[in-house]
Amino acid sequence: MAAAAQNLIFSNIETIPGMTITQSLGVVSGSTVRAKNVFKDIGAAFKNIAGGEIKAYTELLQESRNEALFRMLQDASARGANAVVNVRFATSSVAGGAAELLAYGTAVVAQ
Repeated sequence: MAAAAQNLIFSNIETIPGMTITQSLGVVSGSTVRAKNVFKDIGAAFKNIAGGEIKAYTELLQESRNEALFRMLQDASARGANAVVNVRFATSSVAGGAAELLAYGTAVVAQ
């Protein structure tokens, strides 16, 4: 299933240019909950004083987005979809220092 999920097309709009959606298979989602690392927090505290990008957090968020997106595509693949449209991301705080990143969209069959 992992290989099939990697071959799915996904779009943040309602359509896939050049293709026709023939079937809608419902909402699909994928999420991950990540916690901050105490060592990264120390580095972030220094960055807050000096200013600038906190690269450790940027990397953590990018990894989280990729994992949530991949899990959403796995969900779509399991339903028989070959594409996902209207892809969106959302975040929420779960506990002190931990946050959920959610990817969701509509699984479709497109030709």
